[in-house]
Amino acid sequence: MEFKNWSASLEHGEYAKDRALVIRHAIEAIDETAEGFYVNLVTPDVFGNPADYLLSVIKDKYGDAIEAKYIDQCGCGGYVLRVFK
Repeated sequence: MEFKNWSASLEHGEYAKDRALVIRHAIEAIDETAEGFYVNLVTPDVFGNPADYLLSVIKDKYGDAIEAKYIDQCGCGGYVLRVFK
């Protein structure tokens, strides 16, 4: 397994119609991220800022084991939440 920072694209197709799917796959992406690295969770614009709906779920699940930071809205319209493990 290669350890590196990476991005999970959760913004197109079914993701834009299913916020629960975005949340589920965001958690899977965090689980797949090695300690000492981060994953950028790129989420659909239709759900707005992920800090408003995703951050609390992540904090409830991982507590102090992670750090999360809202980065910005992409030029493509999606939003980026960076999660460090």
